[in-house]
Amino acid sequence: MLPSAFQAARALATTRVLDAPDLPETLGVLHRDPVANAFVATRVESVGLDPWRLGGEMWGWYDENGSLESLCYAGANLVLVNAGPEAVRAFAERARRQGRRCSSIVGPAGPTAALWALLERSWGPAREVRAHQPLMAATTPAVSVTPDPLVRRVRKNEVEAVMPACVAMFTEEVGVSPLAGDGGLLYQARVAELVGAGRSFARFTADGQVVFKAEIGAVTQGACQVQGVWVAPEHRGQGLSVTGMAAVLDLALREVAPVVSLYVNDYNLRARAAYRRVGFHEVGAFMSVLF
Repeated sequence: MLPSAFQAARALATTRVLDAPDLPETLGVLHRDPVANAFVATRVESVGLDPWRLGGEMWGWYDENGSLESLCYAGANLVLVNAGPEAVRAFAERARRQGRRCSSIVGPAGPTAALWALLERSWGPAREVRAHQPLMAATTPAVSVTPDPLVRRVRKNEVEAVMPACVAMFTEEVGVSPLAGDGGLLYQARVAELVGAGRSFARFTADGQVVFKAEIGAVTQGACQVQGVWVAPEHRGQGLSVTGMAAVLDLALREVAPVVSLYVNDYNLRARAAYRRVGFHEVGAFMSVLF
């Protein structure tokens, strides 16, 4: 049911676009849950709240006492942070009025499901809805798995070598090629950025082919988030994802952050089992709406 004009006006009155003076309060909200908020927090910690540098707007929701309690990152993704029912309704109204500009909605499963229920009529249909994606975390290295000694950081001169694996992973995971649209310029720049930052890891064959790879896509003061885990199809079933992730986990804990997280599709039972063997355990759930 569409909100009344009064309800819509009230919802908008509790939200506004945040800017530089709001940074301390914004970080305070983000740091309440470093694992769940890693994606948004890494952007804000790096560049602040300037929309041009952030790649989108940060919306804030204020409670009746005037305290900033919830956030919504509105960029290429729409991401809720610490959003209760009232905040979800307010953000939905702002998003509905603005119109869809994002390629996906991603965030904690409960609030994201509520947000999508309010937006589906005007924003739908979605290309795909992934309603339950376990959020997993680890704070200690793998104890029952020996890390793959051949997994290492991808070197800056190996961007072209790792790119086909990145494209294959993205296409397999998302269902569309990252090379569509702009010819892959933005995606290739992102891959190069992660390689340059030392956050891309892979195992190469003697002839330079990638058989396992993963990246650390988000890094904050309290946690980091692994993404893009992939094993070449012809090498699957050999346990490379287990030993490879054990190596990435060990490197990440020693050199990046005290907590390592990731989220995975609930139907990917093999991946979930592999992550559990390495030492990851479920700490929540995400939901993704793909357009």
